[in-house]
Amino acid sequence: MSHAIQFRFWAIPSLLFGAAMWGLIWYPYRLLQDAGASGVATSFLTYLIPLALTLAFTWRHLLTARAHLVWLAVLGLAAGWANMAYVLAVIEGEVMRVVLLFYLAPVWTVFFARALLGEKLTFLGWAIMLFSFAGALVMLWPADGGLPLPANRAEWIALSAGVSFALANVVTRKIDEADHWAKTLAVLAGVCVVAGLATRFVAQPFAFLATINTHTVLILLGVGLCAGAMTLAVQYGLSHTLANQAIIILLFELVVAALSSWWWVNETLNLQEWIGAAMIITGSLFSGHLETPPTLERSHAP
Repeated sequence: MSHAIQFRFWAIPSLLFGAAMWGLIWYPYRLLQDAGASGVATSFLTYLIPLALTLAFTWRHLLTARAHLVWLAVLGLAAGWANMAYVLAVIEGEVMRVVLLFYLAPVWTVFFARALLGEKLTFLGWAIMLFSFAGALVMLWPADGGLPLPANRAEWIALSAGVSFALANVVTRKIDEADHWAKTLAVLAGVCVVAGLATRFVAQPFAFLATINTHTVLILLGVGLCAGAMTLAVQYGLSHTLANQAIIILLFELVVAALSSWWWVNETLNLQEWIGAAMIITGSLFSGHLETPPTLERSHAP
């Protein structure tokens, strides 16, 4: 099996692993909040852990990607907000509504891909995009009337996280020559920078460390290791698959999030929300037809 084929073979399991982790990781973040830690502080700490563990050898990969340092910084900041905002949203909001708003990302990808990659929507692409938007409107439409907007801060944050996630995915495609280690380092550092800046707006964000117990330390370490592993897995997968194919594979997160939120906190969607969710998922499944298909011309070195 050639190196290129082998890399693509492992790309799909990597994306599935990353999606499964994102569908589960909201729960330990809620446990950390119950222990007195804010989502901003835990985002910073749980991404600082894998950054500190891998920095000694990953920084060398930046040397091979030095021609893309500006775009790696953009990737880091976009992914930094996407990751931290996702954590904040799933801590405060209903998990499935948050995840579904996050997965409007294929729609936002269209605009970023047009601006940064010159990719154009097909006629079918416009129809798919409008269908996804319609699904969001159905899901968000208040039963008592009013505008179909996110109902609370958590849902607005989730929406913004999806926008940032889309930007990060497009930037990943733009700097395809940079290897996945350099991109992973950019994402880990980006979350630390964004969350570190955000701690300035939280009262005593690290006060909980004064009374931290062994159980909380173990959760922090476990989440940190999972955050690092899933970041590497997703960047590896994105580097070896087309973005529109990747977003379909990442929809596995919806299944995991639905089961875990039902099992752990008994969250369910009503009929109207399920209909809107089905429309958003359908739009994502057909997201490969949004644009004229690009050719996959990748030959990555190990």
